[in-house]
Amino acid sequence: MNKKQDQPLRIGLTGGIASGKSTIANQFADLGVPVIDADQIARQVVEPGEPGLASIVDEFGPELLESDGRLNRQALRSLVFSDPNKRLILENILHPLIGDSMLVAAHQASGPYQIWEVPLLLETGFDQLVNRVLVADIPASMQRERLSARDLETSEQIERILEAQMNREDRLKAADDVIDNSGSEAKTRAQVEKLHAHYLKLSEIA
Repeated sequence: MNKKQDQPLRIGLTGGIASGKSTIANQFADLGVPVIDADQIARQVVEPGEPGLASIVDEFGPELLESDGRLNRQALRSLVFSDPNKRLILENILHPLIGDSMLVAAHQASGPYQIWEVPLLLETGFDQLVNRVLVADIPASMQRERLSARDLETSEQIERILEAQMNREDRLKAADDVIDNSGSEAKTRAQVEKLHAHYLKLSEIA
């Protein structure tokens, strides 16, 4: 979607779970690039008192709440990844709220281009809101290793999470740009800096 617009160029950063999207986003941020983080916004829209949390409780029940009234995110995650229909219901609740909040944040941010960090960018249609798709890519075997070490998920839970996301081949086909994040942090940073220069040039002609 490289057409002239009145807003900064929007780069949609996505990738499979545990692919290192946040590391890449942080490296762009270190270069002064505004980062609009869908996960951060997703946490905000389910804070106590927010309509997102109220809708979740109405749909799935108060047992998903901690004793302090906050959402038990791990319990919700286990619930929706075990039932595709419940996951769809949750997405229908949260995605409009997240999308609206991201647009507000994008309008408030400055810079010639922005990074939109959205884990399910391609699965949810959020790619229609960006100009280019940047994929953080690692092998599925590395995803499983990182998930097991990071989140202490069971093998069964890991497979359910991976199955709920677009497969690697289709994600790469949809990409305008790709960062191989299977190597060292320095190798990733070199790719980020190269793309930074590229995006600055694109922002001048977009």
